[in-house]
Amino acid sequence: MRLTDFDYALPAELIAQQPAERRDASRLLVLDRANGSCRSDWFSHIASYFRPGDVLVRNDTRVIPARLLGRKDSGGRVEVFLVRQLSAAADGLCWRCLTRSSKPVRPGQLLYFAEGLKASVLALGEAGERDLCFHHAGDFSALLDRIGQVPLPPYITRPAEADDRERYQTTFARVPGAVAAPTAGLHFTPECFARLERLGVELCNLTLHVGLGTFLPVRVEDPRHHRMHEEAYAVPEATAATINRARAEGRRIVALGTTVARTLEAASMADGHLRTGDGLTDIFIYPGYRFRQVDALVTNFHLPQSTLLMLVCALAGREAVLAAYARAVAEGYRFFSYGDCMFIQ
Repeated sequence: MRLTDFDYALPAELIAQQPAERRDASRLLVLDRANGSCRSDWFSHIASYFRPGDVLVRNDTRVIPARLLGRKDSGGRVEVFLVRQLSAAADGLCWRCLTRSSKPVRPGQLLYFAEGLKASVLALGEAGERDLCFHHAGDFSALLDRIGQVPLPPYITRPAEADDRERYQTTFARVPGAVAAPTAGLHFTPECFARLERLGVELCNLTLHVGLGTFLPVRVEDPRHHRMHEEAYAVPEATAATINRARAEGRRIVALGTTVARTLEAASMADGHLRTGDGLTDIFIYPGYRFRQVDALVTNFHLPQSTLLMLVCALAGREAVLAAYARAVAEGYRFFSYGDCMFIQ
């Protein structure tokens, strides 16, 4: 397996810079795993591809305003990107972060932000991260909401706008902690979920706090040597019970996004049952992987040579997926986080 096996040509103008006017106004490409056939449709018709008894599993993580702008104690400007909370101490919260400044920040430095927030640099990470301890008064999440910025992906080249606080967030987001949205869920409205429930589709939630690893490129020629970043996840008892019962009854499990697919597979036991609880996962799914939990997938279009594209290829077959992507390009579909949608059945 080579990295170039997962390449495809994408004109820059097809990378969506803005969301669709309405969440459910996106286009939908439906790929059949059984025969590799695909058809074009509209996302508003997605309920017609579900069956009574299906279980749709959602990721209820909530994106935090993870980008902070401040100054170093030396006076220079610094940009801090929160990646993952490490611990809570008596005098503050410790986070793993990425930092950007004219000169790299070093352990022992102090960083200053708006509203009296400051951070001390504790340590340097192996991959260029910094561990920071934030010192603040009051609720840190509320402070972030006031002074932090929406962490739009790097391929969205415009500055974040006020509307992004709502549109780069699913309507069912509940548990703060992600630094990137589970973007397949961005298309769904409460009305869409209501239609699915009337059809007899069961809805359940889990949580995976999407980290920066979703954007990191694969830098090795053999992707199997790529190392994924850990992400925190939680599977509630009710969700595991719903999925285990559905599998025992032969009903279909539909993952709403690659983050859900990774969580379900990471929490799957050897006997095929889904376990409850929380943990960290660095699971990397690529062709050759045998899925234990996921039968169908709702997903956006992913970057060339990315780990997310490899996961989709593992589920539906590399040739079929790349053929579907070629069709999407030819038909002018919009790609990536604010782009159009696929249903792999």
